[in-house]
Amino acid sequence: MLKGLTTAALTATLLAGSAFMASAQDFTIRATANSNENDEDADGLNVFKTFVEQASNGAIEVEVFIGTQLCSNGAECLQGVADGNIDVYISTSGGASGIFPFVQVLDLPYLMSDDRVAEGVLANGTGFMNTMKEMTLAASGDMIRLMTVGNTGGWRNFANTQRRVAQPSDMEGLKIRTVVADLPQELVKALGASPTPIPWPELFTSFQTGVVEGSKNGITDIMGMKFPDAGLQYVTLDGHAYMGALWFMNNEKFQSMPADMKRVVVDGFYALQQATFASPKRKSIAAYAEFQDGGGDLYVPTPAEKAAFKEAATPVFGWFEENVDGGAQILEALVGSVAEVEAEIDAARAADLN
Repeated sequence: MLKGLTTAALTATLLAGSAFMASAQDFTIRATANSNENDEDADGLNVFKTFVEQASNGAIEVEVFIGTQLCSNGAECLQGVADGNIDVYISTSGGASGIFPFVQVLDLPYLMSDDRVAEGVLANGTGFMNTMKEMTLAASGDMIRLMTVGNTGGWRNFANTQRRVAQPSDMEGLKIRTVVADLPQELVKALGASPTPIPWPELFTSFQTGVVEGSKNGITDIMGMKFPDAGLQYVTLDGHAYMGALWFMNNEKFQSMPADMKRVVVDGFYALQQATFASPKRKSIAAYAEFQDGGGDLYVPTPAEKAAFKEAATPVFGWFEENVDGGAQILEALVGSVAEVEAEIDAARAADLN
């Protein structure tokens, strides 16, 4: 009887031990995006899920929640990440600025000239990205880590219901919708227009009723939300800001993984980033065509006109450095990385042209 009990106890101990080992090797990542199934954020999450689950040989499961099932806004979602209720969350700079005000550096106008520059600057390992990650961890008390920055809609351009905007003076008096964050409002004021914070779901009706007359959006958002049906007929391709998508992860969840699983997750975010870089390029082709086919006016500023916009927006940089905690540090890092990437691109282009 004693021998039987001892054997049973040993068996139970071994089973418990093997169960513990299995659970220590299995991880579930709860990831959410407050968007829809057709959005770049959803594209990125689907790529991340497929990559991570396959590369980990099933050791990591990624649960994807699109919409507001887990949380409804940036502050609530980031609190969920800090608390560990959400493992991965994507936010725009405006959505994250309440907790990480320095991320508004991505909204500073006319710093990155095109996709090639932006994608080089946002590659993991640049001085800018290293600085942004360090500042995010420090500001969150090591609870939230920035994993990567992708794209969520291409480039921000000025669009309105009233007239073609070819130079800063054409912005005079227009009521432009912005997010609640300070920097976009400062930019609109610097260009002579009136910033009007409006929640995204209310924007269509606000165009219809004249509460606002313009916005700062990419073409895929404009067409996806059917804003031309509400009177938005003028788009100026000034490309004043790259629509960065900040992908955050609960630091404790990441650190709880063994080194090989951490690598899978990091590589998964790289695959996600590349997918979100590509998605707006593909989707914008049809979106621009649809906009023009519907009678929309699409205007590309001349180099001189774009320089005038950049000059008019100059006061925003001083405001950012003076009013945003860590603003001077993160701006210096961004400007430095832009210069380095531009030099690398120029050298590569020269080699290609030789």
